[in-house]
Amino acid sequence: MADNVVLLVSRLLLAGIFVHEGVFLAVNFAAASTAMAKVGVPAPAVIGTIALQLVAGIAIAVGWHVRLGAAALGLFCLATAILFHVNFANRNELLHFEKDLAIAGGMFVLMLRGAGDYSVGAFASRRISYDDGWQRLVRAFESGANIRDDAVVSKKAAD
Repeated sequence: MADNVVLLVSRLLLAGIFVHEGVFLAVNFAAASTAMAKVGVPAPAVIGTIALQLVAGIAIAVGWHVRLGAAALGLFCLATAILFHVNFANRNELLHFEKDLAIAGGMFVLMLRGAGDYSVGAFASRRISYDDGWQRLVRAFESGANIRDDAVVSKKAAD
């Protein structure tokens, strides 16, 4: 149980930064697009970045296709570190570089480990176990059979 709680909290912490940033960029698209254009990022890439951060971030938070979302955001963090934070003479840039690498590392661990039991993916994959009476009822509706006829056949077989 503790593993699943830690995985849930970790997913929420990792996803939070991407969902927050995706919403911020979407709400402030004009300013973000202008700022990104100054460093050579075209507007379609800004739209892709927003979509990636929101879709993968929400997927990780709720636990749906977590491995894929974590892989995508891990690679995104590596690319961001290498492309935008390489001026190590600037302490702030170095710190952003190191943070991007650390977040990428967390995403790759999540990619390998998966979401855990407290996730939409785990909930969706659970099989519901029915008692025998419920299974008979479900089978009767699936096959179009009459439950009373099945009971009569069962009684005759027992005699």
